[in-house]
Amino acid sequence: MRYVIALLALAGVVVSVLALQVHYSTAVQPCSINEHWDCGVVNHSPFAEIEHIPVAIIGIAGYLALALLAMTRQKYLLFLATLVGLGFALRLTFVEEFALQVWCLYCVISQFIIGLITLLSLGWFTVEYLSLKRGARQG
Repeated sequence: MRYVIALLALAGVVVSVLALQVHYSTAVQPCSINEHWDCGVVNHSPFAEIEHIPVAIIGIAGYLALALLAMTRQKYLLFLATLVGLGFALRLTFVEEFALQVWCLYCVISQFIIGLITLLSLGWFTVEYLSLKRGARQG
């Protein structure tokens, strides 16, 4: 499971790097599909930075941390970190829906990835917890 989660986290890094590229670019982006799907609008908005740090950099750091926690089998910390990441991503989704009314394809893909990692980490943690609990009853 740790390899699956780490691989998904690395996919999240790639998507975040693509979003970061859009953040610093002024060229027309391949994800500028129409007036409702435009990564440039989202990544150049005031919501694309927190204290002058691009949200995409926060995503890169977060996904790298998730990969590290998965590879070191820190199941509980991984699950907690995924909840933080999911909450952060949901906040950004709320901004896209209600404040900007424009969606970023990279952000939606990232939302899917963090959601999947959250579910997988919950399952991994739960299996471990139940296994330990079963072992404690038998011992």
